[in-house]
Amino acid sequence: MADETKKRVLIIEDDPEIRNSFTLIVNSSPNFMVANAYGNCEDAIKHLNKDKADIVLMDIELPGGMNGIQGTKIIKDKNHGCDVIMVTVYEDSDLVFEALKAGASGYITKSANYRELLSALDEITKGGAPMSSKIARLVIDNFHVNPNSPLTKRETEILTLISEGKTYTQISEELFISKETAKTHIKNIYAKLQVRSKSEALARASQDKLI
Repeated sequence: MADETKKRVLIIEDDPEIRNSFTLIVNSSPNFMVANAYGNCEDAIKHLNKDKADIVLMDIELPGGMNGIQGTKIIKDKNHGCDVIMVTVYEDSDLVFEALKAGASGYITKSANYRELLSALDEITKGGAPMSSKIARLVIDNFHVNPNSPLTKRETEILTLISEGKTYTQISEELFISKETAKTHIKNIYAKLQVRSKSEALARASQDKLI
């Protein structure tokens, strides 16, 4: 396939090893070529017109003042036809939905191997929305949660961790909050659900589809 018919891929990734690895993988494909690769969004946005990308592989956490979610929004505003696939180490529901709201069409993890990366590029050119299985599960689970839940997003996260058998210490470490803050959240959960124990809270959560 001649180069002119290959889809042009823009890589925005601050880790030079990952950037080089993705460049090699994309350029090894008969259907895709790397238009350019940048370590931050600001530089990529400056050269959008020159690079003429069809697809952007976008890191979420980037150096400089702009993260990948903000960068995605700007790129989509400037080039509606360009598809953005988020590439990240995070499989966090808040980030997933922020990225999708910003205009991302897919979401894969940095641990994606050669085949998964090219498969995501193929899928997006066919109008699909490539997502790692864990990300897809997060999206589906979100739709299953009761939209009228009395709990905040953070309380729902904590209740989910309780359901996984996590201790106060593990919850505080996982969510980067103090043990006291975790206990306060749990007290608020009990009050809102009108329960007095962990088992009652989980029974109520299951019954009302709160997690």
